[in-house]
This record gives sequence, structure tokens and C-alpha cells, in this order.
Amino acid sequence: MALSYHDASVFSGSCKLKTAAEDFSVVQPFEIRSGAEQRVPFLFNSPHSGRYYPERFLAMARLDRNAIRRSEDCYVDELFGGAVALGAPMLAANFPRAYLDVNREPWELDPRMFAEPVPSFCNIRSARVAGGLGTVPKLVGEGLDIYSGRLPLAEAVARIEAVYKPYHETLKRLLTRTHARFGFAVLIDCHSMPASIRVGDNGLRPDFIIGDRFGISATAALTETAIGLLSAMGYTVAHNKPYAGGFITEHYGRPARHLHALQIEVNRGLYMNERTFEKAAGFDALADDLTRFSADLMAMPDHHFIDLPLAAE
Repeated sequence: MALSYHDASVFSGSCKLKTAAEDFSVVQPFEIRSGAEQRVPFLFNSPHSGRYYPERFLAMARLDRNAIRRSEDCYVDELFGGAVALGAPMLAANFPRAYLDVNREPWELDPRMFAEPVPSFCNIRSARVAGGLGTVPKLVGEGLDIYSGRLPLAEAVARIEAVYKPYHETLKRLLTRTHARFGFAVLIDCHSMPASIRVGDNGLRPDFIIGDRFGISATAALTETAIGLLSAMGYTVAHNKPYAGGFITEHYGRPARHLHALQIEVNRGLYMNERTFEKAAGFDALADDLTRFSADLMAMPDHHFIDLPLAAE
């Protein structure tokens, strides 16, 4: 699970790394929510629900305080928060996705965004970069440009060094600790999607999308159980389309090593007003359903995660 990072000293202007650290001098960039003891081999992760927008960042952006929230997975950490009382820790971002996206490779950067050339080791040709949604995003949902001009390259380096790397180091540590204690670890990566999302030829609006990187990141039993539990509650559930899981699911899901990662996307139309960002009347009922869902998922027998057929990764 080792992450490889390049030394920030290769960048000109890397002495400015303290700027991003100062963005979160009052509010920590992320936090671990947990009970007194971890009782289950599950870990929940909410990387896109952060809603603390540093003033320095807002001053750099061309968008107002509402428009810049269009990529936010609003309240997802609260929807899945019941898992903590069940004995599963949750890693939750406080930094917003518009500021930094940890569900990307560490150096997935768009060269059009920066005043200086990006180094050759950066991934500049991914579909996510092309869509304006790299590690340091160019756009928020609905295709709105975040910035009016180019950023210093050191700004991207600062955010990666001060926030991205510590976030993934923490996530890796939690998974390693869970694996060592229980013999396997299950990561549930929690996200939300716009109510406008449709799938299939008939334009079905899914309530949930379960992503397992097309069977690569988790045992089939976990995926099938998750889909079955939500379907039994009366929800419409899609599998892998259009969201199969991002960098986190792909990077940490290693079933052959007893490390399983599943992405869950919740339709925002179920629980909030996407225009005003206010919680809808169904919010508490959905949160209760997701607590029951989490409890049932965590009750799966261990053999589903350990007794797997040998397969090449």
C-alpha cells in the first residue's frame, strides 16, 4: 500500500509550503472520529464532505461562497456517522474538495492551471485532469472555473505537502492497524452524487451507486451484500456505472492481501436541497437507514474477506 511521493524541493518556490499549513491553523484539515475502541475491521472514509473554506483560498477564487460548494459531498460524514458508534473509525476531511482532492493521485495536475511548467513526473493526461478535476481542481461541479488566472506552482505543492500527504499517511496507518488487529480490513469510501445522475438506456435515477473498480477492489461478497441490503430497504442501486471508484478505492483495495475497498455514492436528492445546501426532511431517516446498513454490512462473516481464491493482482 506504499504511496510514493516526490520531494517538494524539486519545485521552485517550495519555501512557501507554510501557506497551506496556515490555512488550517484554526481548524484541522481532517479528523479521526472514533469511539474508545475499534470493535470491527471496518473503516469509513469521507474525503469530499469538508466544508471549512479558508479565507485565503476564498480570496484566491473567483466564485462566491455558494458556487464554490458545488463539488462538495455535503453532509456525507453525518449520513454515515452512525458507524462510529458501532465501533468503526471514520476519517473525515474538513478541507473542501474544491481546495484539494485526495481521491486523486498525488501529482495529478493540469499544467494549464499554473504559471510555471509542472515537472515531468506529474500525471497531466488523465481523464480527471482533462475534466478539470485533478488533485488541485480547476473546476467545481457544473463546470465553473474556480480561479480567474493561473496559480503559482508552489501553491499546488503546498497543498499536497501540508494536506494530501498527511491525509493518506493517516488513512494508510488506520488500515494497517485494522489489518494487523483483525486479519483483514474493509474501507468504505463515502461520497454523494448530483440528483441529475441517470444510468442505463431508460435513464434510471439511482439512489446509490456501489463501486468496486469492476470487481478489483473488494470481494464480490461485500459488493453483493451492500447492493442487496440497500435494495431490500427499497432503494434503487446501480453498480460501477457511472462511478466505479476513484484513486482511494483503486489504490487501497487489495483483496488478495485481505484489504477491501468499496465506494458508496448517495444521491443528494434523497437528503438535501442542492441549490440552498439545506438538509431535506428525509435526512434523519436516510441516516438511520445507513446506520442499519452499516451494522448489517459489518456483521458479514469473516470468511468472506479472508478465504478468497488465489488470483494475480
